[in-house]
Amino acid sequence: MKAVRLEATGKLGLRDVERPEPGVGELLVRVEACGICGTDRHLFHGEFPSKPPVTLGHEFTGIVEKVGNGVSGFREGMRITGDPNITCGRCPECQRGRVNLCHNLQAIGIHRDGGFAEYVCIPQQQAFQLPDELPPLHGAFCEPLACCIHGVDLAEIRTGSSVVVLGGGVIGLLVVQLVRLAGATSVVLVTRSAEKRQLAEELGATASADPSTGDVVAQLTAADGLLPGGADVVIECAGVAETIEQAPSLPRRGGTVVILGVMPQGVKAAIEPFDLLFREIRLISSFINPFTHRRAADLIASGTIKVEPLISRRIGLAEAVEAISNPARKGEIRALVVPGIG
Repeated sequence: MKAVRLEATGKLGLRDVERPEPGVGELLVRVEACGICGTDRHLFHGEFPSKPPVTLGHEFTGIVEKVGNGVSGFREGMRITGDPNITCGRCPECQRGRVNLCHNLQAIGIHRDGGFAEYVCIPQQQAFQLPDELPPLHGAFCEPLACCIHGVDLAEIRTGSSVVVLGGGVIGLLVVQLVRLAGATSVVLVTRSAEKRQLAEELGATASADPSTGDVVAQLTAADGLLPGGADVVIECAGVAETIEQAPSLPRRGGTVVILGVMPQGVKAAIEPFDLLFREIRLISSFINPFTHRRAADLIASGTIKVEPLISRRIGLAEAVEAISNPARKGEIRALVVPGIG
């Protein structure tokens, strides 16, 4: 079969490899779609820890092709979404219920072969059933949505809250929808892209702001701004130093900042601790998807979260190498690798 293999930092290629066979308790899945995440580009550049050589791809959905011995609850032909994050269940953090902080965390598509391939093998406990009638590509959004759900849970949004979302990529546009579901009545998305600002408002944002037109802090928090005095919650979804540094200036006194975007390993951002202290800003980081993948699958299966507008393009495995090796195209939200194409 064909697979996109990260062989070393900066070395990515489409390779012919043997189709895997499911072991005890595993499923062989025929991949229908796998999203290209910013983390895949970090992996390519050596900015996120991984274990090459490995097949990339952690946002995948597909059809069960074969079940291994000891599997229960799954059958051939069933559509599933895969949670890539495999925890040990034994370390101190797992025992505390903080499974996303597992000392022995192994991720499909990072530490073991993933979904940029025609087939992928996964443990049955990482699979979640999706409806047969769900559009095939929609399941590829379950993993990023699950990560967003965790961040929104940590934000503790209440009915009537005001929220600023920094970044108009797939994470920001999913968060816009989630915070409205959580009860936020004022939601402002901040991005330079006019197309993404428009889409955000179609998906539930009550307003949007363009940081390239002036001081975004003044646009939002000034007496005549969109959210005078600041927001109850700010969720950083861009994963760049500029928005990390900007985020603490946007909440009201006593407000909350959630860092959800992933910056490259080793990159630093400057914040002012005195300002955080003086205004008692709650600064939280959010990592992956503890116990949220089923919720994400249900939200997508029900159509409550809209993902079709987030698909920018569909490409085959042969095109995936170039797409991962280069920055996302201007205005792109999510490119999906569909092994059946080409």
